[in-house]
Amino acid sequence: MISERRLAILNLIIEHYLSTGEPMGSKTLCQLLPYSVSSATVRNEMAYLSELGLLEQRHTSGGRVPSKASYRYYIESMMEKKDISDYDAQKIKEELSVNAGDPERLLSDAARLISSYTNCVGFSCALKDELDCIQGVDLIPAGNSKAMLVMLTVGSKIKSSLINMPCAIDDDLRFLFYEVMNRLFIGTPLTEVNLSLVQSAILIAKSRVFDLLPALTSLCSLCSEASQSKLSLEGETNLLSHDELGSDVYRLLSFLTDKSQMLNLIKQFSKGNVKTALFIGDENPLYEMKNTSTILSNFTYGNNQKAALGMIGSTRIDYKHIIPVVRYILNTVDTLLSKGGTI
Repeated sequence: MISERRLAILNLIIEHYLSTGEPMGSKTLCQLLPYSVSSATVRNEMAYLSELGLLEQRHTSGGRVPSKASYRYYIESMMEKKDISDYDAQKIKEELSVNAGDPERLLSDAARLISSYTNCVGFSCALKDELDCIQGVDLIPAGNSKAMLVMLTVGSKIKSSLINMPCAIDDDLRFLFYEVMNRLFIGTPLTEVNLSLVQSAILIAKSRVFDLLPALTSLCSLCSEASQSKLSLEGETNLLSHDELGSDVYRLLSFLTDKSQMLNLIKQFSKGNVKTALFIGDENPLYEMKNTSTILSNFTYGNNQKAALGMIGSTRIDYKHIIPVVRYILNTVDTLLSKGGTI
């Protein structure tokens, strides 16, 4: 059990360090505490907190700084619980409502908002779904022998591509295109859409298959893209302002650029029963993230589609501000996904 005085000292040191990045000494603490206490007593209390692993002393004559372990204690037992302002809540809702009907764009917008509000990295990921299939495809004339190919999957993924067509898109060609779609592609799993399936269109389109070929090959590319897990990052350069990371920031940026390990972490996390988790320092399962605080949240929506959303920053972040705003964004996205884009 930590006494009230020790809690007050620990709280002051943590909040001072989170705000300034500087250690705090006993003389400064004596001035900030709401009651009279000697420097010797404060030093003894700081030594006790250091023995508990909650404080560290980087230099023999220097003040104390919080350990990574102390942040967990601070968040769960000491941090003042705050809600975001009505203005920020309304602004977040409005910005997330723009693409609320498109899960991938909604997640991307949310990652951008997380990055903007926290000055950290925001990330989003739509996880691969082996059972997702084509629900509908449209070919829209766009003038000058161009067309827009738009595909919607059962998992609510929307993909589009602007393509060059070898001929005018008249009613006969569009009718033929939709016949090919209905007979070969609609209801087909994304992972089974390939060039072999395109070749089967010859039996339906016959000599006009060459007129449809750009649209069919483009559809293969869209299905390939939609069938893969996609990790998107927002605000990576924000980490350059996190002094706590030091030279490790470049190793972390390189790690995030590769994306593969982060994707594996998200996939493993999605298999568990935890909805949202905050990993601080050594709690992070990946070595490259041991100097970070990471928030990771799972979402399940539609026909059992899965996605993830979260934040990565240094361990020295403004938890009191960041946790409520990230939590609000996560809850808003969860509501939009579960209700098909309406709040």
